[in-house]
Amino acid sequence: MSSLNLDPKTAALILIDLQNAVVGRPTAPYSAADVVARSAQLATRFRELKSTVVLVNVAFRSDFKDFLDVPVDAPSPFNPASLPSNWSEIVPELNAQPGDLRITKRQWGAFYGTDLDLQLRRRGVRTIVLGGIATNIGVESTARDAYERNYHQIFVEDAMAGLSAEAHDFPVKNIFPRIGNLRSTKEVLAALG
Repeated sequence: MSSLNLDPKTAALILIDLQNAVVGRPTAPYSAADVVARSAQLATRFRELKSTVVLVNVAFRSDFKDFLDVPVDAPSPFNPASLPSNWSEIVPELNAQPGDLRITKRQWGAFYGTDLDLQLRRRGVRTIVLGGIATNIGVESTARDAYERNYHQIFVEDAMAGLSAEAHDFPVKNIFPRIGNLRSTKEVLAALG
Protein backbone atom coordinates (compact mmCIF):
# COMPACT_ATOMS: atom_id res chain seq x y z
CA MET A 1 0.00 0.00 0.00
CA SER A 2 1.48 3.32 -1.06
CA SER A 3 1.57 6.36 1.18
CA LEU A 4 -1.19 8.88 0.69
CA ASN A 5 -0.73 12.61 0.28
CA LEU A 6 -3.79 14.75 -0.36
CA ASP A 7 -3.64 18.30 -1.65
CA PRO A 8 -6.64 20.12 -0.14
CA LYS A 9 -6.72 22.46 -3.14
CA THR A 10 -7.36 19.64 -5.62
CA ALA A 11 -9.26 17.16 -3.45
CA ALA A 12 -12.99 16.92 -2.79
CA LEU A 13 -14.95 14.87 -0.29
CA ILE A 14 -18.06 13.32 -1.87
CA LEU A 15 -20.61 11.79 0.49
CA ILE A 16 -23.31 9.67 -1.12
CA ASP A 17 -26.92 9.40 0.10
CA LEU A 18 -26.40 10.24 3.76
CA GLN A 19 -30.04 11.27 3.93
CA ASN A 20 -32.91 10.43 6.26
CA ALA A 21 -34.43 7.47 4.41
CA VAL A 22 -31.09 5.80 3.62
CA VAL A 23 -29.44 6.33 7.00
CA GLY A 24 -32.54 4.91 8.67
CA ARG A 25 -31.91 1.45 7.21
CA PRO A 26 -29.81 -1.30 8.80
CA THR A 27 -26.28 -1.36 7.34
CA ALA A 28 -23.15 -3.49 7.61
CA PRO A 29 -20.31 -4.00 8.35
CA TYR A 30 -20.59 -0.53 9.94
CA SER A 31 -23.72 1.00 11.38
CA ALA A 32 -25.19 3.98 9.58
CA ALA A 33 -24.52 6.04 12.72
CA ASP A 34 -20.81 5.15 12.54
CA VAL A 35 -20.67 6.00 8.83
CA VAL A 36 -22.33 9.35 9.45
CA ALA A 37 -20.02 10.14 12.40
CA ARG A 38 -16.89 9.38 10.38
CA SER A 39 -18.25 11.29 7.38
CA ALA A 40 -18.99 14.30 9.59
CA GLN A 41 -15.43 14.16 10.91
CA LEU A 42 -14.07 14.13 7.34
CA ALA A 43 -16.40 16.94 6.24
CA THR A 44 -15.31 19.13 9.15
CA ARG A 45 -11.64 18.69 8.27
CA PHE A 46 -12.20 19.29 4.54
CA ARG A 47 -14.11 22.48 5.35
CA GLU A 48 -11.35 23.67 7.70
CA LEU A 49 -8.90 23.29 4.81
CA LYS A 50 -11.27 25.09 2.40
CA SER A 51 -11.57 21.91 0.32
CA THR A 52 -14.67 21.03 -1.66
CA VAL A 53 -17.34 19.07 0.22
CA VAL A 54 -20.06 17.50 -1.92
CA LEU A 55 -23.27 16.24 -0.34
CA VAL A 56 -25.19 13.99 -2.71
CA ASN A 57 -28.77 12.91 -2.16
CA VAL A 58 -31.36 11.13 -4.23
CA ALA A 59 -34.79 12.68 -4.72
CA PHE A 60 -37.65 12.72 -7.20
CA ARG A 61 -40.40 15.01 -8.38
CA SER A 62 -43.66 14.74 -6.47
CA ASP A 63 -45.26 12.86 -9.39
CA PHE A 64 -42.28 10.42 -9.55
CA LYS A 65 -42.06 10.71 -13.33
CA ASP A 66 -38.27 10.91 -13.00
CA PHE A 67 -38.07 7.70 -10.88
CA LEU A 68 -36.44 4.79 -12.71
CA ASP A 69 -39.05 2.10 -13.21
CA VAL A 70 -37.86 -0.65 -15.52
CA PRO A 71 -38.64 -4.38 -15.49
CA VAL A 72 -36.14 -6.25 -13.28
CA ASP A 73 -35.98 -9.69 -11.69
CA ALA A 74 -35.30 -8.38 -8.19
CA PRO A 75 -37.22 -5.13 -7.63
CA SER A 76 -35.96 -2.76 -4.97
CA PRO A 77 -38.07 -2.58 -1.82
CA PHE A 78 -37.47 1.19 -1.96
CA ASN A 79 -40.73 3.02 -2.58
CA PRO A 80 -40.31 6.79 -2.26
CA ALA A 81 -44.06 7.34 -2.45
CA SER A 82 -44.42 5.70 0.97
CA LEU A 83 -41.68 7.74 2.67
CA PRO A 84 -42.11 10.78 4.93
CA SER A 85 -41.75 14.21 3.38
CA ASN A 86 -38.20 14.72 4.72
CA TRP A 87 -36.87 11.41 3.38
CA SER A 88 -34.40 12.98 0.95
CA GLU A 89 -32.91 15.57 3.33
CA ILE A 90 -29.22 15.25 4.24
CA VAL A 91 -28.90 14.17 7.89
CA PRO A 92 -28.24 17.06 10.29
CA GLU A 93 -25.16 15.36 11.78
CA LEU A 94 -23.23 16.31 8.63
CA ASN A 95 -23.72 19.99 9.52
CA ALA A 96 -24.26 21.03 5.89
CA GLN A 97 -22.77 24.42 5.17
CA PRO A 98 -23.70 27.06 2.56
CA GLY A 99 -20.34 26.50 0.84
CA ASP A 100 -20.94 22.77 0.35
CA LEU A 101 -21.77 21.65 -3.15
CA ARG A 102 -25.20 19.98 -3.21
CA ILE A 103 -25.98 17.42 -5.90
CA THR A 104 -29.37 15.75 -6.28
CA LYS A 105 -29.37 12.61 -8.38
CA ARG A 106 -32.23 10.52 -9.70
CA GLN A 107 -30.44 7.21 -10.15
CA TRP A 108 -27.63 5.32 -8.44
CA GLY A 109 -24.59 7.30 -9.62
CA ALA A 110 -23.92 10.96 -8.83
CA PHE A 111 -22.44 11.87 -12.24
CA TYR A 112 -25.15 10.82 -14.69
CA GLY A 113 -27.69 13.59 -15.32
CA THR A 114 -26.08 16.04 -12.88
CA ASP A 115 -23.47 18.78 -13.13
CA LEU A 116 -21.10 17.09 -10.65
CA ASP A 117 -18.25 16.64 -13.15
CA LEU A 118 -18.56 20.25 -14.34
CA GLN A 119 -18.57 21.63 -10.80
CA LEU A 120 -15.56 19.54 -9.75
CA ARG A 121 -13.53 20.58 -12.80
CA ARG A 122 -14.40 24.27 -12.27
CA ARG A 123 -12.96 23.94 -8.77
CA GLY A 124 -9.77 22.25 -10.01
CA VAL A 125 -10.57 18.93 -8.32
CA ARG A 126 -8.49 15.96 -9.45
CA THR A 127 -8.88 13.67 -6.44
CA ILE A 128 -12.16 12.58 -4.92
CA VAL A 129 -12.56 11.01 -1.51
CA LEU A 130 -15.70 8.86 -1.40
CA GLY A 131 -17.95 7.65 1.40
CA GLY A 132 -21.65 6.98 1.93
CA ILE A 133 -24.40 4.40 1.81
CA ALA A 134 -24.70 1.99 0.10
CA THR A 135 -21.20 0.89 -0.82
CA ASN A 136 -22.30 -1.35 -3.69
CA ILE A 137 -25.00 0.94 -5.08
CA GLY A 138 -24.55 4.73 -4.94
CA VAL A 139 -20.88 4.73 -3.96
CA GLU A 140 -19.83 2.08 -6.48
CA SER A 141 -21.86 3.60 -9.33
CA THR A 142 -20.36 7.02 -8.65
CA ALA A 143 -16.87 5.50 -8.41
CA ARG A 144 -17.12 3.72 -11.74
CA ASP A 145 -18.22 6.94 -13.43
CA ALA A 146 -15.43 8.90 -11.71
CA TYR A 147 -12.86 6.38 -12.93
CA GLU A 148 -14.07 6.79 -16.51
CA ARG A 149 -13.67 10.58 -16.05
CA ASN A 150 -10.05 10.10 -14.90
CA TYR A 151 -10.39 11.15 -11.26
CA HIS A 152 -7.96 9.78 -8.69
CA GLN A 153 -10.15 8.16 -6.04
CA ILE A 154 -9.73 7.44 -2.36
CA PHE A 155 -12.35 5.11 -0.88
CA VAL A 156 -12.85 5.64 2.84
CA GLU A 157 -13.73 2.05 3.68
CA ASP A 158 -14.97 2.72 7.21
CA ALA A 159 -17.05 5.74 6.10
CA MET A 160 -19.27 3.61 3.90
CA ALA A 161 -21.54 0.62 4.43
CA GLY A 162 -23.79 -1.70 2.50
CA LEU A 163 -27.18 -3.11 3.30
CA SER A 164 -25.26 -6.31 4.11
CA ALA A 165 -21.62 -7.06 4.89
CA GLU A 166 -21.37 -9.16 1.71
CA ALA A 167 -22.69 -6.32 -0.44
CA HIS A 168 -20.12 -3.95 1.10
CA ASP A 169 -17.22 -6.40 0.83
CA PHE A 170 -17.54 -7.23 -2.87
CA PRO A 171 -16.67 -3.78 -4.29
CA VAL A 172 -14.19 -3.14 -1.47
CA LYS A 173 -12.25 -6.29 -2.33
CA ASN A 174 -12.81 -6.58 -6.08
CA ILE A 175 -13.64 -3.21 -7.64
CA PHE A 176 -12.26 -0.31 -5.60
CA PRO A 177 -8.62 -1.51 -5.52
CA ARG A 178 -8.68 -1.60 -9.34
CA ILE A 179 -9.91 1.99 -9.71
CA GLY A 180 -8.46 3.81 -6.71
CA ASN A 181 -7.01 3.55 -3.21
CA LEU A 182 -8.67 2.13 -0.10
CA ARG A 183 -7.98 3.95 3.15
CA SER A 184 -9.52 4.44 6.59
CA THR A 185 -10.89 7.69 7.96
CA LYS A 186 -7.81 7.96 10.17
CA GLU A 187 -5.48 7.56 7.19
CA VAL A 188 -7.32 10.18 5.12
CA LEU A 189 -7.25 12.68 7.99
CA ALA A 190 -3.53 12.05 8.45
CA ALA A 191 -2.91 12.56 4.72
CA LEU A 192 -4.63 15.95 4.92
CA GLY A 193 -2.15 17.02 7.63
